[in-house]
Amino acid sequence: MAAPVTVDDPRDPRLADYTDLTDVELRRRREPAEGLFIAEGEKVIRRAADAGYAMRSMLLSAKWLDAMGDLIDTSPAPVYVVDPDLAEQVTGYHVHRGALASMARKPLPTAGQVLGAARRVAVLESVNDHTNIGAIFRSAAALGMDAVLLSPDCADPLYRRSVKVSMGAVFSVPYARLDTWPQGLAALGEAGFTLLALTPDERARSLDETAPHRMDRAALMLGAEGSGLTRRALEAADTWVRIPMAHGVDSLNVGAAAAVAFYAVTTGRPEA
Repeated sequence: MAAPVTVDDPRDPRLADYTDLTDVELRRRREPAEGLFIAEGEKVIRRAADAGYAMRSMLLSAKWLDAMGDLIDTSPAPVYVVDPDLAEQVTGYHVHRGALASMARKPLPTAGQVLGAARRVAVLESVNDHTNIGAIFRSAAALGMDAVLLSPDCADPLYRRSVKVSMGAVFSVPYARLDTWPQGLAALGEAGFTLLALTPDERARSLDETAPHRMDRAALMLGAEGSGLTRRALEAADTWVRIPMAHGVDSLNVGAAAAVAFYAVTTGRPEA
């Protein structure tokens, strides 16, 4: 354990991991390249640590020292104590939760590795909004999905906003990023999955009619907000499925649609 260090210079190089957190494009490039991500808030930091992510450092306001004392005592990572104004200068925003941690990323598994023991998988195409990614992972964890596969252009599940919205669920659901799209979807067929494409197209069968919860291995594919799944993704699917709508509503937000569809895929599922 290293004793907490008070820092009073926003340009201190020891705080480099936390600079410009509101610059989305910068952080999207920088964090994967440097092998780090930022966890915000006590619960999320604890969930990241419990999931086996190594801590690089913590950035805390003084009032959080007691609450985080057990983590401080058991981690060799340095702890930097700053006042709220300095934290805002460094990060670019008011850190309401008063606690940030820089965590080391783990190597991503391959699609084959996450599919091995899975029976219910979410597949995301071009979901590039971090809030939607976080919401989908939270629903996937809560509703019993076993894994998530991402197209190459999906947003980073470990980006700070995704992690925060998911309440740390991104740490509990295994995921992999496909190298090619849609060619990479072949891994699902090879592993014995039925690939279901969620679409509002009237030609799609309703989820009730399809009864995906009775399938041995089911993969549910969702597209980006607004545009939905591309034609290439739809053509790669085994079956098109839809959520019946009422009152003239044509579709749901992808995060809401994911929750409804995940329940349909997992409800009544026999325990593995």
